[in-house]
Amino acid sequence: MVDYHAAGQPSYQYGGNGPGIGDYMAQEDDWDRDLLLDPAWEKQQRKTFTAWCNSHLRKAGTQIENIDEDFRDGLKLMLLLEVISGERLPKPERGKMRVHKINNVNKALDFIASKGVKLVSIGAEEIVDGNAKMTLGMIWTIILRFAIQDISVEETSAKEGLLLWCQRKTAPYKNVNVQNFHISWKDGLAFNALIHRHRPELIEYDKLRKDDPVTNLNNAFEVAEKYLDIPKMLDAEDIVNTARPDEKAIMTYVSSFYHAFSGAQKAETAANRICKVLAVNQENEHLMEDYEKLASDLLEWIQRTIPWLENRVPQKTIQEMQQKLEDFRDYRRVHKPPKVQEKCQLEINFNTLQTKLRLSNRPAFMPSEGKMVSDINNGWQHLEQAEKGYEEWLLNEIRRMERLDHLAEKFRQKASIHESWTEGKETMLRQKDYETATLSDIKALIRKHEAFESDLAAHQDRVEQIAAIAQELNELDYYDSPSVNTRCQKICDQWDSLGSLTHTRREALEKTEKQLETIDQLHLEYAKRAAPFNNWMESAMEDLQDMFIVHTIEEIEGLIAAHDQFKSTLPDADKEREAILGIQSEAQKIADYNNIKLSGNNPYTSVTPQIINSKWERVQQLVPKRDHALQDEQSKQQSNEHLRRQFASQANIVGPWIQTKMEEIGRISIEMNGTLEDQLDHLKLYEQSIVDYKPNIDLLEQQHQLIQEALIFDNKHTNFTMEHIRVGWEQLLTTTARTSNEVENQILTRDAKGISQEQMQEFRASFNHFDKKRTGSMDTDDYRALLISTGYSLGDAEFNRIMSVVDPNNSGVVTFQAFIDFMSRETTDTDTADQVIASFKVLAGDKNYITAEELRRELPPDQAEYCIARMAPYQGPDAIPGALDYKSFSTALYGESDL
Repeated sequence: MVDYHAAGQPSYQYGGNGPGIGDYMAQEDDWDRDLLLDPAWEKQQRKTFTAWCNSHLRKAGTQIENIDEDFRDGLKLMLLLEVISGERLPKPERGKMRVHKINNVNKALDFIASKGVKLVSIGAEEIVDGNAKMTLGMIWTIILRFAIQDISVEETSAKEGLLLWCQRKTAPYKNVNVQNFHISWKDGLAFNALIHRHRPELIEYDKLRKDDPVTNLNNAFEVAEKYLDIPKMLDAEDIVNTARPDEKAIMTYVSSFYHAFSGAQKAETAANRICKVLAVNQENEHLMEDYEKLASDLLEWIQRTIPWLENRVPQKTIQEMQQKLEDFRDYRRVHKPPKVQEKCQLEINFNTLQTKLRLSNRPAFMPSEGKMVSDINNGWQHLEQAEKGYEEWLLNEIRRMERLDHLAEKFRQKASIHESWTEGKETMLRQKDYETATLSDIKALIRKHEAFESDLAAHQDRVEQIAAIAQELNELDYYDSPSVNTRCQKICDQWDSLGSLTHTRREALEKTEKQLETIDQLHLEYAKRAAPFNNWMESAMEDLQDMFIVHTIEEIEGLIAAHDQFKSTLPDADKEREAILGIQSEAQKIADYNNIKLSGNNPYTSVTPQIINSKWERVQQLVPKRDHALQDEQSKQQSNEHLRRQFASQANIVGPWIQTKMEEIGRISIEMNGTLEDQLDHLKLYEQSIVDYKPNIDLLEQQHQLIQEALIFDNKHTNFTMEHIRVGWEQLLTTTARTSNEVENQILTRDAKGISQEQMQEFRASFNHFDKKRTGSMDTDDYRALLISTGYSLGDAEFNRIMSVVDPNNSGVVTFQAFIDFMSRETTDTDTADQVIASFKVLAGDKNYITAEELRRELPPDQAEYCIARMAPYQGPDAIPGALDYKSFSTALYGESDL
């Protein structure tokens, strides 16, 4: 390092244009001699620039205290440039005269200019004289060139590059938005965010508050000085108490952060590059290890499986052979597929590994001896050849054993079927159930025995087949032939026994049949006559106990006549009963005479003599009970008939009266003679007369209540039901009230619209003329004709508009009231939405909106509150808080939009 001492020579100025920072300085940082620094900015620049210079000078073992004085002799200035540039400057001049100092400063300025820096209005004399403004400007030029110019972020450099770097680093942090080098740093959060982004262990960012900038700034400055070797270049209070912190001071401070962290970033990049290379090597080594292990496992499995597939020793039974086949199939389904996948994956891994080694400029992989892909393929081919031969051998051996087992199984199956069929047959043939059987039982047993004989003959072929199969198994030297022969002999012996027992049983059944036929004929005669007589008695009991429901006197008289007819048939029925009982008595006598033990009741019927006598006694008891029930019902129907006639008498008066009144009110609603007030008075009197008739309805309700309690459902004496009377009465009251209401509405319409009585009568006459059905309404065709008669020239569009007014619900019907409303609108002057809007505009002072205060001032209280509650907020460009939209409100009043 050169030993600098003061020297001097005449002062001069530097200028010029060079690449790099020159353009930036020309645009933003021309040092104007006539422009005085803001005192606050000058203070910030002094502190920042002094700290920045000392951060470099301390590397040379020195520092400055006063930036104005310590650079005047040029020695420390030249030392600063050597430290920050890493280059040697010309040897300084010795001496303490002014000229020596000027010469030294000029050497420093020449060096700065040689780096392409444009110096404007900065001369050695000002520096030597201690001009603070010029000295600060020179230091700022040095900072720009050596600390900021080389910053480059995404094709932007210098100030723009530094700003972009700050924005990228602080983007994830809340409350940080770096847009410049003054206001954006005032709350201190941006400084803390830069530190936390690179050294998160140094800053607890979540505990910082935006409303405490002094604490934030001091925290960042202290941490930077203590842990990052960045000297404290500013005071937090100076930044906070300045409306706009000095941009150059902030840029200088921030550039120190950039350079402090850029070194760490380069180290991180180098470490990442090394890690990437090592990761590739580790991955390749892992793939090599996987290949070796997978190849070893697969070859070991192939070598273990081939001997198993080459084993051709047969088993003794088909079950054992089938188990070997199942093991082979399990091998094909379960064990081999994963190995096929492993073999495929092995080849894929080998090819992938070779590709990765080639792409990363590594030597090709050479597997261990005997573990090449070709070695595995050779072993696999040997495996599949053994597998194919093994499967063929298994199938042939199973087919051979299946043939022998099939014969043995066929013998066992047929023998089991035959033994199952013969089970219990000998016991059945030896039983003597025919000794106590009836004739029908005997005949059934004979038919059953004949069926058995047929079945026995059919089984002859199965017995012969069983013997033939046993003979074939003996010829084939079946291992279990002794048990087969024993079973076959037992079946043949049993078959001979069944034939002998069958013949003996048939003879016994035929003998017993002849003895019972005589008694059976008598039982059959009894059954033929007892069944219909029993049915007659059951029908008679059912009829005598049958519940009857009648509604008229004629119906009950018919039932009484039918009952009398039934009683006249009872003597003949008693004679038939005695004859049937005589047949049963004769049959019992014959059985006793021949010592025949009859088993149970008559086989042809379940009707015993006891049943016949019991039912006959029941019929005799039910006849008088039926007589009493019919007489009671006859008295009840006579009472109901009286109630019917009483109700009919009153209903035949009230019903026509209601119909007459309905017709009269219909004529009144159409004709409407006199003024509307006269018509309304007349309707009120008419309505009162109807109300006065209500007691007659109440009387009829009382009579109807008695009919309902008696459960009377029809009345041939009148066509009027109580429901008809009620509906007619309600329609009469409703029609009268509606007609009165229509007249009242017409009065309101006339008074509101100024329609004369003559106009109203003319409207009524025109409407009645086209109301051909006299219903008080008309369809669209009649209404079109009515409008044309009143002078309207109607096209389809105009008529559709009118219909939308008079029939808004599209019912297809126009009432007189709708016609009156339409004609009143057409013939009288009415307020419109535009007129109401104009009125509101007057109250609002010609504004497009109105306030609640103006409404309460100009309108009655209830109407003002009505408007305020329904007016929407005004949304126009001239809106103020509380402005209300009177235009949409006025439009909605006339149905042209929704409130």
